[in-house]
This record gives sequence, structure tokens and C-alpha cells, in this order.
Amino acid sequence: MKEFIIRDGKKLRLGYTTGSCAAAAAKAAAWMLLSGSKKESIRLLTPKGMELALAVEDIYLSPDCVRCAIRKDSGDDPDITRDTLIYAEVRKTETVGIVIDGGQGVGRVTKPGLDQPVGAAAINSVPRRMIQEAVEEVCGLLGYTGGLYVVISAPDGETLAKKTFNPRLGIEGGISILGTTGIVEPMSEQALVDTIHVELRQRRAGGADYVLLAPGNYGVDYIKGAMGIDPATAVMTSNFIGDALEICRELGFRGALLIGHIGKLVKLAGGMWNTHSRYGDCRMDILTACAAAEGLQGGAAEEMLCCATCDDALRLLKEQGLYDAVLHRLAGRIDDMMHYKCSDIETGAILFSKEYGYLCETKGASKLLRRIKED
Repeated sequence: MKEFIIRDGKKLRLGYTTGSCAAAAAKAAAWMLLSGSKKESIRLLTPKGMELALAVEDIYLSPDCVRCAIRKDSGDDPDITRDTLIYAEVRKTETVGIVIDGGQGVGRVTKPGLDQPVGAAAINSVPRRMIQEAVEEVCGLLGYTGGLYVVISAPDGETLAKKTFNPRLGIEGGISILGTTGIVEPMSEQALVDTIHVELRQRRAGGADYVLLAPGNYGVDYIKGAMGIDPATAVMTSNFIGDALEICRELGFRGALLIGHIGKLVKLAGGMWNTHSRYGDCRMDILTACAAAEGLQGGAAEEMLCCATCDDALRLLKEQGLYDAVLHRLAGRIDDMMHYKCSDIETGAILFSKEYGYLCETKGASKLLRRIKED
């Protein structure tokens, strides 16, 4: 594809996700199986609304099965799956419907709390829907009403997965098939920080002394649903929480309140001010340390270290009777780190999870929230 975006004055080429590769390969394989004719290129409409025209590679044709591949192109974004071949194999089945599974090099979920249930192939929800819709489109065009079995594979996936967090998350045997828009946009960190700076400067120029910060959409949804606050009140920080706090201090804000998912904000207790996973993942280490300080011992501590998600760790804390104590300790640790980072402005944080809702807050958070509502 040749679409571009401009970031930091640079022209950067867009790419497409492993999910788009899987859906396009499945669509091409289904077409060849049901039509009996070879197809060396395929078009795919992504969830972002952009249409891709992709070359189909390594085609294998037989009366009962078709297998082919799409080569991953991440554009100008650094990505370990660049140039990887993502395969789809499609077979007819006697049972009506489309069944999607993972093959060689596609990971398998072994721990709860991820996008897919334990035992399922690590093909996330949006790519699954893309594959389903692409294959259904072909069935409709060719008048096929029977069943199809679709297997997605990535021969290099097991090796590539060792360079990702998949093993730690409990995804074994390969990579995940990912993507929510189908398109990979090259990221410029400075451009994102500059955007945060502009929005905070606008708030300050408008007379705001206190500001609400949220790392992402989960925080915005929580602010709207659980707190009844207009989500437009919050400034989105993405992973750049430390930069956002420093900008608040630089611009003369009197206080900043951070509201976010525990999966992001737990990292602040370890002094991680950019919470992107590429810089590290200390979530379970921090939670286990806090739990150990409250009496968690032996096998339970080992189990917590192996949890794939914070919700899974919270479940364990409930079982051990340490839920409230550990969250109180965690909030205190975050409070200490935020004051160390920005001692000359008031700071606070409120943590929640999708499964358990409100979790905890730092000691100054409620006062800051009242002031933001009044500001």
C-alpha cells in the first residue's frame, strides 16, 4: 500500500496488521477453493475504511483444500512481524458455518483474562470478525451455503513470539493475530507529546487550575460511565504520563488528577512514567511485592507472578483475603512516586479495572476531583 501520513514533518508510509493479512489470505483461499480458479491478488476493506489491494503468495491448490499467504507490511513502523508470511488454509466441512482456528506459529491462550478464552488460538476479536466477514463475502458472491474450516498460521511465529510479551502473558507457541483498525500507523512519540502539550496549554489558557488526565479510552469510558463526568473534560495522555505531569507543572497548573486502568497505573508504583509495554512490564512484580509486604507467601506469590492480567491478580488477592490491603498499599506507593515526580503541584490518581470497577485512590484524589468539577 502507498498511503502516507505526516508525522514530525516526515512523510511516513502506513502498513497493515497481521489481522488484515489473515483476513485477506482467508478471503483469497476461500475464493480459490469455491471458484476453482487461481487468485494472485485480493482486495480487503479494513475496519478503518481503507481498502487494501494485496498480492497473494505461496498458493497451494487442491480439490479439498487451498492454502495461501499474505506478506505483512508494517509500513514505516518498526515491527517484528515485518515481511512475515501469514497463511490461511480453507477446507469445506459438512457442518454449516465458518470455524476459525490457529495453526503453526499462532499462539494458544493458556491463562485467563486475555481477549480470547483459555485454549483458543490467539486471534483477537477484531481479526476474527474480519476473517469471518471476508469469508462470508466470498460465500455470498459464489452462492456457497456449506461450512468452511479456516486455519491461520505463521511459520515464523514461534521464533518471533520470543521477542514479544506473549510468553509472559500466557500465550504459548507463537504470535498473536492482532489489530483493531486493520492499519498500522507509524508512531512519533514527540508528535504525541506535542499534542498533549498543546491541549494542556489550551486548558491553562482558558483559566483551568486543575486538570483531569486519562491514559486512554478505558479511562475515558470510566470517567463517563462510573463518574458521570463529561469525558471531554479529560486530557488524553496515552502512555506519556510522566511527560503529561511535567507539562502540567511547566504550565503552572495547581493540580492534576490521573484516572486510569490498573494495568497502566500500577506501573507508576515502579517509577515507569512511559507505560508502553516496549519499555517493560513490571505489573505482576509490583503487585506481588505489595502483596508480599501484606503477608502473601510461597505458592500464592509464585501464582501471582505468573498471572497474565491485573484482573487475574486481583482475583487471587480476593481469594487470599488481601485485596483491600494490597490496593491501599499500591495507592500509597503511587502517591509517593507522583509526589516525587512533581512535588510542587498537587497530584492524585484513581484506579479501576473493567472487571472489578473502582479499586483505590491516592489520598489527595477526592479533593482534586472536587476542585476539577468546580474549576
